[in-house]
Amino acid sequence: MIKTVKISNFKSVQDLEIELGRLNVFIGENGCGKTSILEGIAMGSAAAQEKLDNEFLVSRGVRVTSPPLMRSAFKKIPLEEEIVIQFKTTDPALISFTFIADKDNSQKWNAKFSVGEELGIKRLLKLNDEKVAKEFANELIEKAVSLNAIDLKKETTDKALLEQVIKQQIDEMFYEMLLTGNGPERFSNLFTEINLSSFLLYAPENYFLRRFEEEGQIRPLGIRGEGLFSHLVQLSKEDPETFAAIADNLSLIDWYGGFSIPNDLQFTERRIAITDRFISNTIKNFDQRSANEGFLYLLFYFTLFLSKWTPKFFAIDNVDNALNPRLCAKLMEILARLAKEQDKQAILTTHNPAILDGLDLHDDEQRLFVIYRNTEGATQARRVKPLQQIPGVEPVRLSEAFVRGYLGGLPKNF
Repeated sequence: MIKTVKISNFKSVQDLEIELGRLNVFIGENGCGKTSILEGIAMGSAAAQEKLDNEFLVSRGVRVTSPPLMRSAFKKIPLEEEIVIQFKTTDPALISFTFIADKDNSQKWNAKFSVGEELGIKRLLKLNDEKVAKEFANELIEKAVSLNAIDLKKETTDKALLEQVIKQQIDEMFYEMLLTGNGPERFSNLFTEINLSSFLLYAPENYFLRRFEEEGQIRPLGIRGEGLFSHLVQLSKEDPETFAAIADNLSLIDWYGGFSIPNDLQFTERRIAITDRFISNTIKNFDQRSANEGFLYLLFYFTLFLSKWTPKFFAIDNVDNALNPRLCAKLMEILARLAKEQDKQAILTTHNPAILDGLDLHDDEQRLFVIYRNTEGATQARRVKPLQQIPGVEPVRLSEAFVRGYLGGLPKNF
């Protein structure tokens, strides 16, 4: 799991470090940088896959513009300063990406990759394939010997000795060269293990959730909701238990009586059958085109949190879209539980105070952050700890504390 994210010189984020839990909620003014933080994480995820062309970044949820506008433009920051995105994992370990605009292609970025020493050694010692481990060890030693960095025989493959050798390197750049070899591809499995390479920033839209007309099996789900129907069909066939769990959780909606994938679909048909428990039996069901917007968003969220084919680490922008306030609070309780059960890590942004009432801030895995811009305009983050209860005074709900201005994150210019 990703424990800490540090972003430097990206859009409104000049220098920010934030310690994440399992379920994280961002609140703050419009334009304070909530989405920019998520986009910075998405940039790091794209770099982990070495796919930094603009088209791929857009598909991950990044609002791409010209390189100068992707960097911070504060008065005290040189315009040529590069973007740096760093991640700390539960190992603990440090992964860092430095982004450099491609001089020959304005539609693409390049990223320099490096890892902290703890991660490199741990990764090396976790190589289970003995042949691969020996080849990797020999490669490192051969490079070190050729540069007169160490004095060891080429055939040495003892892992303990190799660990000692690596720790003895005092030149950080040389150590990085040894460890990364030809770049991130050597550690592609590592990025998968820590759930970094698959991160997506979701912003589902009613248009895509209702149409179901996107072709192909899209896994994971598209960031706007594309591929939801294909995903549900696949779950109904290969993982009926998860499909049933999605259907059960939708009972949050009072009128809901169930949904299914019809057995009589024609080859080009893409619809689900939804039942309203109040409607006469003469009308058996209706499809997603007639469903209310809130139902479609819940269907998407539960699929995202429950499916084994969706990312383990992801974000949802404006999770409160089209949802009743009381429903928002209950949804947060359920998503916090599902995140733990399914080993998912999520970041959610919201402007609806009711979302906060579904959080249990006494649970360290659930975290609330106020995102704001300081006096110089740079995005900052402050974690909200559980509110102190005063004896004899009725406790204030988080939603009320937010609206009253106790938490921050509200406009001050009017």
